Amino acid sequence: MSISANFRHNSVYTELKKNQQAVRQFHTHDIPLDMEDIERDWNSPVREAGIAAKSSIIVRVGMLALSAGSSGFHVRDMMHSMAYPLHMHVRADVNLTDIEATCTDGKERITEVINLPSTGVNTERIWLLEHFIDWFNMRLGVGTIYHSQGHISNTIINELATTDNAAKLSAQAAKHGTRIHMPSEKPLTVAEVHHHLDLLERRKPLYTPWFSALASAVACACFVFLLGGALFDMLGAFVGAGLGQYVRRKLMGRHINQFVVVFIAVSIAALACTGLLQLAGHTFYPPALLHSTAYIGSMLFVVPGFPMITGGMDLAKVDVQSGVQRIMYVLTIILMATLAGWMVAEIIQLNPQGFEPQGLNPVVLCLLRMACAFGGVWGFSVLFNSPQRMCCIAGLIGLITDTLRLEFVDVGLPMEFGAFLAALLAGLLASAWRSLVRHGKLPSHLGYPRICLSVPSIVIMVPGLYMYRSMYYLGQLNTLGALDWGFKAFMVVVCLPLGLIMARVITDRSWRHDE
Repeated sequence: MSISANFRHNSVYTELKKNQQAVRQFHTHDIPLDMEDIERDWNSPVREAGIAAKSSIIVRVGMLALSAGSSGFHVRDMMHSMAYPLHMHVRADVNLTDIEATCTDGKERITEVINLPSTGVNTERIWLLEHFIDWFNMRLGVGTIYHSQGHISNTIINELATTDNAAKLSAQAAKHGTRIHMPSEKPLTVAEVHHHLDLLERRKPLYTPWFSALASAVACACFVFLLGGALFDMLGAFVGAGLGQYVRRKLMGRHINQFVVVFIAVSIAALACTGLLQLAGHTFYPPALLHSTAYIGSMLFVVPGFPMITGGMDLAKVDVQSGVQRIMYVLTIILMATLAGWMVAEIIQLNPQGFEPQGLNPVVLCLLRMACAFGGVWGFSVLFNSPQRMCCIAGLIGLITDTLRLEFVDVGLPMEFGAFLAALLAGLLASAWRSLVRHGKLPSHLGYPRICLSVPSIVIMVPGLYMYRSMYYLGQLNTLGALDWGFKAFMVVVCLPLGLIMARVITDRSWRHDE
């Protein structure tokens, strides 16, 4: 190639890269806020703004709720709660990673489509969005929707920029009453609303990667005990899950494709767990070599329990598109995780045969189950970015429900029916907690969304062990074993959201009637 031809080739390549970068700048996941029809109303009172500015607020709240893992029904409910004080109507189709919403004020209408690059769970954001919606409604002269003590919502939203600990802020507001902050008499502007939404969207995770890893280790170690594991099984799961979650957080922070991240994290967790047990077995405790199932427990931190439950709840509301998408996402995550676990087992020649009988006194076993149920739910709540008070309340619900589930199974109740009853009780307890807070029987700052309490409390009941064993037998071409464990897992997975759905039908009129 001549020098001139090479120069032309490099120039074309440079121009190509420049054009690609320019296109990426316009490849956003929602309508930019610097559009002319929004900017002209930026400093206008929100009720006097044009339909584009109002719609940008409504749809952005829906986007934040969806990115936090809310069900399609909950996302639409939040969008309607934002539209009501603006005298607008909104019709939204909510899927796993996108929303198509049409807003109208009776004279004009506008349609917006937003999509998310990925999906996840952030229960703190769901909780803060409820307070934001209450604050927004009060600023526009409408009463609260989610919380009875409006001054707590006012304090949290107006002081959110000054602290990373919103839970502590809510406790202070509950203690001091309305003396901390009174609603402003100034008209609420579009700019002010988006400023507060910016604060919500840009909040950093509550926990560092190392603390998240610790929570994962605790959760999986407790999970293993509840499945019947012994001390060395728990120890292996503790080390493997902790290391796997640390790697997972680091890779997710770099926005690596989450399916790839799951595969890598599970592989590392399984290898770390097996390596620890092999080291112990060859140095000071030979029976550790027999704990061939512990590596499965170290991988349970990636079980996508939240979208699994919300997908079932969307299907119950006949939101088929959203529900099916969530279930397919769950199946893909499970496939990647179980495939990684099977590959590790094949490479190092593991043969998971289950756990040995624990042989504990029934009373001691019950007490240890209670402790591990609390620890497991607490750990998973931390992974969902729940504040510590929310983690502990969910842990208490899980302590009751999961211990009862295991006791039911011990006395001969079918495992699937036990899962249904436990999920039903978890949903009822979460609703009762919310009701007691609203009626002043419990401290007002402990009013957390039901979904943030009930779902973490039953995630520990997801049959991850059965799923992994099903994939292992499938890899061994043992179709009967794979189907046996697969159908056991399927029945439990069906019964868990069904229990929560029945609890909502009992306690919530909007779930009892199709309206």
